[in-house]
Parts: sequence; structure tokens; C-alpha cells
Amino acid sequence: MYSRDEILQLIRDKVHHPASARELAQVLRVPREERVSFKRQLKALVGEGVLLQIRGNRFGLAEKMDLVVGRLQTNPGGFGFVVPEHLASQRTDRGARADIYIAAGNLMEAMHGDRVVARIERQTPRGPEGRIIRILQRSSETVVGRFELDSAGLGYVVPFDRRVLTDIHVPSGQWSSAEPGDMVVVEITRWPTATRGPIGHVVEVLGRIDEPGVDTQIVIRKHHIPDAHGEEAVEEARRLGGAVRERDIRGRTDFRRVTTVTIDGEHARDFDDAVTIERLPNGRYWLGVHIADVSQYVREGSALDEEAYERGTSVYFPERAVHMFPAELATGLCSLNPHVDRLVQSCLMEVDGRGTVVRYEIHEGVINSDARMTYTDVNAILTGRDPDTMARHVELVPMFERMRELFEILLARRRRRGSIDFDLPETEVVLSELGEIEAIIPSERNVAHRLIEEFMLLANETVAAHLVSHGVPALHRVHEPPDPKKVEDFEAFITTLGYTLAAHGHALRPTHFQKLIDRMRGTPEERPIAALMLRTMQKAKYDAAPHGHFGLAAEHYTHFTSPIRRYPDLVVHRMLRESRSGAIAEARREELEEDLPEVARYTSEMERRADEAERELLQWKKVRFMADKVGDEYHGYVTGVAPFGLFVELVEHFVEGLVHISSMADDYYRYVEQQHMLRGENTKRVYRLGDRVLVQVVRVDMERRQVDLGLVEILEAVRREARALPTRSKVAPKRERRRAERPGRRERAARTKGGRRG
Repeated sequence: MYSRDEILQLIRDKVHHPASARELAQVLRVPREERVSFKRQLKALVGEGVLLQIRGNRFGLAEKMDLVVGRLQTNPGGFGFVVPEHLASQRTDRGARADIYIAAGNLMEAMHGDRVVARIERQTPRGPEGRIIRILQRSSETVVGRFELDSAGLGYVVPFDRRVLTDIHVPSGQWSSAEPGDMVVVEITRWPTATRGPIGHVVEVLGRIDEPGVDTQIVIRKHHIPDAHGEEAVEEARRLGGAVRERDIRGRTDFRRVTTVTIDGEHARDFDDAVTIERLPNGRYWLGVHIADVSQYVREGSALDEEAYERGTSVYFPERAVHMFPAELATGLCSLNPHVDRLVQSCLMEVDGRGTVVRYEIHEGVINSDARMTYTDVNAILTGRDPDTMARHVELVPMFERMRELFEILLARRRRRGSIDFDLPETEVVLSELGEIEAIIPSERNVAHRLIEEFMLLANETVAAHLVSHGVPALHRVHEPPDPKKVEDFEAFITTLGYTLAAHGHALRPTHFQKLIDRMRGTPEERPIAALMLRTMQKAKYDAAPHGHFGLAAEHYTHFTSPIRRYPDLVVHRMLRESRSGAIAEARREELEEDLPEVARYTSEMERRADEAERELLQWKKVRFMADKVGDEYHGYVTGVAPFGLFVELVEHFVEGLVHISSMADDYYRYVEQQHMLRGENTKRVYRLGDRVLVQVVRVDMERRQVDLGLVEILEAVRREARALPTRSKVAPKRERRRAERPGRRERAARTKGGRRG
């Protein structure tokens, strides 16, 4: 049977027009006994957007018809872009991905997030332009927003997401218990057309937007994240019980006598990784990474599995988490809690003095964790040498010291091969009982965080290499090399600051980025340039093919270490289990080769959804935190430059705000894209990425969830100029004096209203 890529190549080479499935099977000489499977593959390729099914039940290559399948992303300004799902055929001459611009009049009835077919109608210097010709799948049937009544008493919902460009009409009797001003979830019952807007009915009332916890509920509903677990899944989890059964231990490697610990944050409740370490007689290290064996309990196709797949990942908000699995599993039976037996999949690695894994073993095992350690306590032992903490964990101190030794060896090895390590300071928020931010502080990433991270990286890499060498179908974590055009633009900018990557094109390696980071370390421009570097990189994603990880400079990489909170890790565990029982049958291999690309695409999408939701809620809370700080001045760094202004992150609160170009009223400022700067036409004053600036909080816009800032030096210059303007003559012409004395329209209206009230 042909693989996916082979089918595509054969269609490109041999089929020169849209053809039916039967014609394709004949031309490609697919045996009759394989035609059912062949049709499934065609359907999968249509799902990916590589093939399109058109009239007459014919299949054609999207790239040959100037048609693109993708997600529509609309802009509050009324236009949109279609982001292609199949990127290879949508590249500009210089290599950048070309999203298709859709003017307002060409959106048809599509809404933000819909999966659509767009026809490319023309190429412009700024990229392709087109129109929506078909809606394949609606993004969701529900929209979250604010319920209101118009002057005629008709109900409507104003979408919370400003990219949903039209209000939803709610007929009388379809309001549920909503009152004007309530945040609600509305289900669309009639989709928009060219002549009328959408119609829906209220299915859930969330409450007032400023009530505690409502902001989290709004973001969850906006991003369509499943919240409560279904009864069937919860019942499945309960039936599994809270303790490991003796029959489940049989045949497993017993690690219960080996000293084992978990190391997590103070507030962690689900522990999916534990570590062991020994020093071998030959001087090498024997590192064990033990991961909760969720695959033992969550069978493919079960209610637990289907719900986990739908979520794709756990989502972590400042005040609560939306878990991929019910608590009975996530914090109970599958959590590696101390002093209880737990089932694991273990990767044990013999590591030499240069950090090379010279031997490894992968087991289904059982552990009994000796201690639940925190990053704070391990750091206090290793860095602070705190006597009280060391006394409490006296038996474990030698083990932690061995861990630090190995960590330093592994870090040096990863740096030698050029792995990129930004190691930028991150922030954490301190919340009140009502869920509001009381303070924003830098989060400490100490040696304990870093050593656990290094051990997990090594286990992921070792498992990935094992899967590839044994020919086991699986999901891989891939990070493609950066787009050449973006690298070219990045290089052009950093040369203006005296830096260079010192390599171009195919000669560019991760080590060139790491050396640049090392040169910038401790400089004012380090953080914004590192942020720009991240934007230059591709986004990591899941893939059924092992394309490697550019950022880690790893030939093979996967996610193995977090099956409680990431669905791809669960898939990897299943494949390890399946491969241990013998060679994978050909029929099963074909099934996996068909299914895994879609699993990779979907779980990558769910990961992006979770990231966006987490960022949005945190930004919203930060905006509310700044609400009482209007007029205050702060130092900040320019973290982004756009034609409409500067993005500035405040040093003190780690909050990002916008200096809109309209507030820069001392000159006409022009955007210089390649140099990431705004330059004044007359003053020649320049503001560029990385500049340190003094700003004032001008306004906190809760509607747009944005902090508006002003540059203090420009605000003061404009005020000085205003004070210097000559005042008008005190002797005004008669007509002007009479006009000034006559009450204005607003004043007359106010008097009339006041009289009526009286």
C-alpha cells in the first residue's frame, strides 16, 4: 500500500485533472483489496487540505487550482486572513508562508475561526489576496458575549472576541435568565448571510464581567475549552479505584527499593515524573526517569481517552487548572504521590562524563516514591546549603548532589552541540482571594528547575531515538529550521545594533543563535532581541514524522514525560507498550500511518488554543491590575514596533502596554520595518526595539483589555508647546462674544433634562 506522500507524488506525476476515487485507483494501479484503505487515505488528505473534493465527487490538488484550505482569522477592522493548513504549497518566492488576505466584501458568510476554502485571485507585493468560496466547518456553534437590549427592546449579544465581527440577535423568549449587561453564552441557530446577521439563543448565563471567577469562565468559553468532565469518563476513573492492584504489578520491573523522588512546585497536585540516580562502579551515572503509566488505565477508544483527546492538553490559569483527566486519575491513581505504589514507564540511561547516553533501557515498572520534594527545598540544599532543609532530608542530600553533577555535564553537552537556551526571567502573579492580581513578581528558575528540565529533555530524546531506530510509528515533537526570509530580516536588524549571527542560509545552525544570546547576556537589549529571535523561529509542533528539533539541536525528539497533561505523551506511551509485545502488524501500521498525522495536527492546534487562552486571561488580569495606576510613570523596554505604535513592557510590573502613534504628537513618525523602529520626519528622533523608555499610564481600556501608554518626553514636549501658544485676544468681536455667552446645544439639553427631572 502506498504511503500518504507516495500517493500525493503519484497524483502530481500521473493525474493531470481532478479525478474520481475510482479513476485515481485505476491510474495509480491500486489493487482491489486495498481500495477501501485507499479511499480512507484520500479522505484523510482532504481533511488535511492537500486534496479538495469538488463537484462530481472528484479529487484535485489544491495547489493546482489556486485553492487553499485553512482557518479564517478576522480582524476587528473587518477584513481577514486565511492561514493555510498545508503550508508547503503556499510559500512566497523568499520562503515566507503566505496567508491569504480577504477583504471585507469577500468574507461571504464566514466567521472568525471557520475552516474555509479560499480562492487566490491575485498576487500583490504584500502577498496573495482572495475570497472565501466555501465554508467547510464552523469553528463553533457558540459565542460568548455581553447580553444587551436595544431601544426597541430587542435582545442581542455583543461578542467578547472582537474578531467576531457581528452581534448575534436573540429573539424574545430566547434570553434564558439573562439581564442586560450579563456575560452569556449564545448558541447560533441561524448563520449569517450576505443580507442578515446571525440569530441565536442564550444557553448559559455567566454573570457580571467584574464578578470573581467570571473572567476565567469567559476565556474558557471563548476558546471552547471543555470544562467539566462527562459522567461516563468520571465513572470510568472511579471504577479504576485509588490504589494499584497486585495483578497490574505482575511482570513489571520493580523499582520500589530504589530511592525515588518527585521534584515539583509547591502548589503542584499532579506528579507525573519521578527520578532516581546512582553512580556506577565505572564512574558513570545511572539516571532513571519514571513517568506515570497512564496508558495502563486509559484504553484507546474509552470515554476517558475520547475526552482526553478532545482537550489535547491540560490548561493552567492563574487561579485554577482545566485538567485533561478527571481528578480521580490526574491527582489520584496516576499521580506519583509519595509512599504509595504507582505504575510507571521508565527510561534508564547510563550517561558518561561527556553527557552521552552509552546505554539505555525502557521498562514498564512500579515505584514507591520516597519523598515529594519541591524546587525550593532542593535549591535550598544545593545552592543555599540551608542547614534545616538539609537536616530534614539528610538521607537524600547525596542523591541531590549527584543530580547536580550530572545536570552540569548534560547542560555542557547540550551547549556544545548548539542547543538554544534563552533562560529569560519569567513572571508569576500573586492573586487575592477574589482572583485579582495583588502583585507581579519575577519567578525564580533555580538549579532544581533546571536539573529536572535537563533530565526530562534527555529522556524525551532517548525515547525518540528508540522509536525511530525500531521503526515504531509515533508522534514526534518537531521544530523546523527558521524561515530564511525571517532570518534575513532579523540579521538586518541586529547588525544595526552591532551584532550578527555570523552565518546564513544552509550554514545556519542553532549554535549561531546561542552564541548571539551569550553575547547579549546582561545587556538592555537582551530581552527584546530574544523575543524577536523567538518570533523569527518556527513554532514547535507535533508530527508523525521525525523531522528533528532545531532549537534543541536534536536529531530526534518526542514528548514522553507528561502523559497526565499532554495527549501526545499518552500516544507515545501506547506505542512503547505496543512495540514491546512484538512487531507491529502491517494492518496496524497502515492504520497508524493514516491516523497519526491528524492526531499530530489536532493536538498541535489544541496546544496553541491552550497557550492563547492562558496568555489572554493573564493579560486581562494584568490590565485590571493597572486600572488604578493611570497617571503613574514607569521605566520600560520597547518589546515591539508596529506602524501604529510601540509595545512597551514595564520593568516594575512586567505588564505590556501600547504607545499608540496618535499620542506621539511632536512629529510625524514613520515605520521602518526592517530596523524595527519609528523615526520622526522632522526631529529625526528614533524609537526602536530594545530601547529603554520612560512612559506614563494614560488610560486602561477594559473594553479592549489594553493599557495605553504615553512617552513622557513627548507628552511633556507637547504640553510645553501648548503652553507656549499665544492666547486669544480678550477683545472679541461682538458676534463672537454673543456666541460665547449663548448656551450651547449640550448645555441647553442638560438644562431641559434637569428641568424635567425637577
